[in-house]
Amino acid sequence: MRQLVVKPEIYKFNSCDEFVETFPITEKDLVLTNEYIYQPYFGDFKLPCHVVYQEKYGLGEPSDEMIDKIFADIKDVDFNRVIAIGGGSVIDIAKLFVIKNASNTLELFEKSIPMIKDKELIIIPTTCGTGSEATNISIAELKSKGTKMGLAIDELYADYAIMIPEMLKTLPYKFFVTSSIDALIHAIESLVSPKSNCYTELFSIKAIEIILKGYLEIIEKGEDYRIEIIEDFLIASNYAGIAFANTGVGAVHALSYPVGGTYHVPHGEVNYQFFVEVFKTYNRLNPDGKIKDVNKMLADIIGTTAEKVYDELEKILNNLLPKKSLREYGMKEEEIEEFTISVLEKQQRLLANNYTELSRDEIKGVFARLF
Repeated sequence: MRQLVVKPEIYKFNSCDEFVETFPITEKDLVLTNEYIYQPYFGDFKLPCHVVYQEKYGLGEPSDEMIDKIFADIKDVDFNRVIAIGGGSVIDIAKLFVIKNASNTLELFEKSIPMIKDKELIIIPTTCGTGSEATNISIAELKSKGTKMGLAIDELYADYAIMIPEMLKTLPYKFFVTSSIDALIHAIESLVSPKSNCYTELFSIKAIEIILKGYLEIIEKGEDYRIEIIEDFLIASNYAGIAFANTGVGAVHALSYPVGGTYHVPHGEVNYQFFVEVFKTYNRLNPDGKIKDVNKMLADIIGTTAEKVYDELEKILNNLLPKKSLREYGMKEEEIEEFTISVLEKQQRLLANNYTELSRDEIKGVFARLF
């Protein structure tokens, strides 16, 4: 059984100048990014590449409608390398552009065309959460299906993952919190996945330690202190990405998809809503498995007991960013049942990675308790 893949070569630069010097940009490069990111950091270079700004095709996270519009606009562009500079949305979209003859999002996610990679991919993350630079996964809202779905194939791995910590220093506080909580979830879901092994655990555990210790320091020293330790969070996100690229993530992500897709809640924020409740459920159903050791590790890091670890973890996260109820996003009570069915029908790829099996009633119960 395959234990570990770290596909992209990983580089770290102190500045964008160093990146451009090491990876010369040409007219054969397609750059997908956001204007508010690209112009301050790369605008003065006057690069000859073709630049696409994601926000010109719609706001929020990727949807099939947004992606198909971009496909239509780049169909006549001659490029042999894709460079993604941005957060999870930009990265997830850019990955799709490396597939030969791809022009329709639904065809890709349903794998109705041959999955042949014919372009090089460079990813520069500008948040500290998705870890997507290290994964073979793209997530999009498929409006025709009423949910988010994932495409996970090795052809989506980047060739190069580029860490430039200076690009994260202007990341607003809320996005720092939600993205880094997402990285924490990636690491913990990976750690308890049935596919976890001694190699992936190295990356999961280190990511968890860095993020939780960083949170405690930020709570003590103030939210601006995050800027001083932002590189640690960028690296932790990358570690978590390497871990879950090999093990997958589970019910936290699976349950979040119908809510995020229906009410357009950012990925990290909606995962945050489900995180602690899902792990409390795991712990109740199977307290003597691997989660017992995980609880002790978490308790040691945050300075509490294993019995109180999830309550204390929730206090820490609430201290950083108050958690909402699902109804505050617009969710209706009747959707508890609808979303439960959606998860069971459309997210089996993720549910297979659960620490322990969740029945229909257990999934419905999580939605009800968070509603």
